[in-house]
Parts: sequence; structure tokens; C-alpha cells
Amino acid sequence: MAIVKWDPFATLPTLKNRINKIFEEAFPASANDGSPSMCDWRPPVDTYEEGDAVVITVELPGVKKENISIDAKGNTISISGERTLEENTSDKKYFRRERCHGRFYRAFSLPETADPNRIGASFKDGLLKILIHRSDETMTKKVEIK
Repeated sequence: MAIVKWDPFATLPTLKNRINKIFEEAFPASANDGSPSMCDWRPPVDTYEEGDAVVITVELPGVKKENISIDAKGNTISISGERTLEENTSDKKYFRRERCHGRFYRAFSLPETADPNRIGASFKDGLLKILIHRSDETMTKKVEIK
């Protein structure tokens, strides 16, 4: 068996590529200049059951109702929209600016029992609430043995 001298620095380029990939996935490039952005906006969502419905609640402060779109297609419901930057900001000298703006998109799988014809939504005080009612038909059927 031959003894091979181990070079700890030989694996650094591979390690560097792996770490870069982790950061690229965690902080996707912004649309403007391709640099990593900490402000690509993704509104927080709660999903839960309430009675015969599944509820999706989305926090959308500063978003106008007209700028929100909800689409149900197949077994997926998607929510998209845009929070616009307030106008006349050129005369302001910001010390800190943390509020994100821009387009967002969220998609969720619908439960198998969801009835696409009985989906409703309301928007109040920056909260979008989507009710996805279940179908009246049961998914199981008793099979008679002959």
C-alpha cells in the first residue's frame, strides 16, 4: 500500500462551491442587478382547519386589494401580487430602510377533498383570508360484495 501525502487545501475549491450554492439558494438574486438580496419579499402564511374548511391566512400589509390575485388550478392554489414602493421618496434621507416591496408569489397544494367551486376570500386590515371548503361528497364508498 502506497502512502499518499494528504493536502488539506486541495478540497477547498469544492468546499467553496458547496458553500456558495447554499448561499445562492438561501438568498436568491434580486431582479435588479443579480446581486444577493435580503429583501426579496415572501409574505408569511398560516394554514389551518376551521370547521369544514381549510384556511390560508396571508399577511399583506401595505398591499392594495386590487394588487392581489388568487388562482386555483388543478390541485394548487396560488397567491400573487405586488406591494408598491411609496411615492415621493426622493426628498427623504433614510437612516434605515427595512420594509420590502415588489412582486410576490406563493403556491400551495389543495387537499384532495377541496371543492374548487367553494373557495372564498376576504381582505381586511392587511390580512388575506382564503377559505377552501371541503366537498360534500365523501371520498370513500361502501362496496357491496356479490
